[in-house]
Amino acid sequence: MSETFNADRLMRLCDFLRQSPTPWHAAGNMAARLEQAGFQRLEEKAHWQLTPGERYYVTRNDSAIIAFQLPASELTSLRMIGAHTDSPGLHLKPNATQRSAGWLQLGVQVYGGVLLAPWFDRDLGLAGRVHVRHADGRLESVLLNVDQPIAMVPSLAIHLDRDVNSGRALNAQTQMTPVLMQSETATLSELLTQWVSEQHGLNDIEIVDFELSFYDVQPPSLVGVKQQLVASARLDNLLSCFVGLEALLACDGTQGAVLVANDHEEVGSASACGAQGPFLADVLKRINAQVGGREGGKGNEESLIQLIQSSYMISCDNAHALHPNFRDKHDERHGPAINGGPVIKVNASQRYATNSVTGALFRDVCREASVPVQSFVTRADMGCGSTIGPITATELGVPTIDVGIPQWAMHSIRETAGTYDVEHLTRALTLFLNRAALS
Repeated sequence: MSETFNADRLMRLCDFLRQSPTPWHAAGNMAARLEQAGFQRLEEKAHWQLTPGERYYVTRNDSAIIAFQLPASELTSLRMIGAHTDSPGLHLKPNATQRSAGWLQLGVQVYGGVLLAPWFDRDLGLAGRVHVRHADGRLESVLLNVDQPIAMVPSLAIHLDRDVNSGRALNAQTQMTPVLMQSETATLSELLTQWVSEQHGLNDIEIVDFELSFYDVQPPSLVGVKQQLVASARLDNLLSCFVGLEALLACDGTQGAVLVANDHEEVGSASACGAQGPFLADVLKRINAQVGGREGGKGNEESLIQLIQSSYMISCDNAHALHPNFRDKHDERHGPAINGGPVIKVNASQRYATNSVTGALFRDVCREASVPVQSFVTRADMGCGSTIGPITATELGVPTIDVGIPQWAMHSIRETAGTYDVEHLTRALTLFLNRAALS
């Protein structure tokens, strides 16, 4: 089998995807691996005492995470990798309990740009964060993952809607409500109390609040005669989180490095833990204050600017692969092939942060790593999405490039990417983190 097919890494990827149905679970699983590798947890409310040569991580809202390593020598630059932990989906409304035709249903709101049609007739679990009040009045936050098919959004039979295959629009308010059980009395609060008790052993509690979403419980799988594809929910963008983490754990630790996985990218990044928020800037300020400053000088505002301008950010978010059934949706010279290597994403209107300087450096990194590299530009008559790249570049001023693994079915409940590309991007990012020169 090809040297770019890493079976162990793909197994770790599938485990990570399966165990990370929400941003809170994803950040928690990333934190667990970091701690196993010797990274020390920091708390934002506490004083930091950073030591050159050591490795640390910190979370915000428990759904975004930043990990960093400090060189034993003077810190003059940082190699940064950015991704995001959230994915489009169906989130519960606060007063979710509703009934129709004798069925308990839960009202949902759409999070991000969801491709709705694939949600029908799927086995759905429920996961997220629940806040409970104990009998003594104490509040506690717990993670919940009901990893079994407890719900479904059933399709309407074609006999009752003959136009269903003619491009009928879907109404998220009236047609996407999952059904859970036949009951005239059951409530969501009762179910949550039961599930929290089963998973955490907590009794005599009251459900105070929650942030929960449905997800497809079908596990990730390697697809195709030669297993050239990986299919899973949330490849956008947990695939980039995983690859960035693999690279950070595999690098030699000689250079200053940062991995940031923000939340809320799919809804614009405007939050305390999103790329438009101050999370990364706060961490960089604290790093610079303790170990920054050139030639032994104390870190200050000027040295922070010097550090950022000497650094480089690779924003990793999946790219649109050329679809064999819809070839006309791509510019004929910019249709990335699955398993053809990482994709440099370019947009003249700055929907991506790539420029010729950052693009040249990444191409050189791929050359050194013996990794193929591709380019993506949307058709001139189509709109273009965006990433954390332009937002991070705007907020920090750090030189940034947007890259990603090519995939099909972006924002579907189940997405598809190439197994070889997982290794391609991991090798490129690992070399980037080890690279002594950023120019």
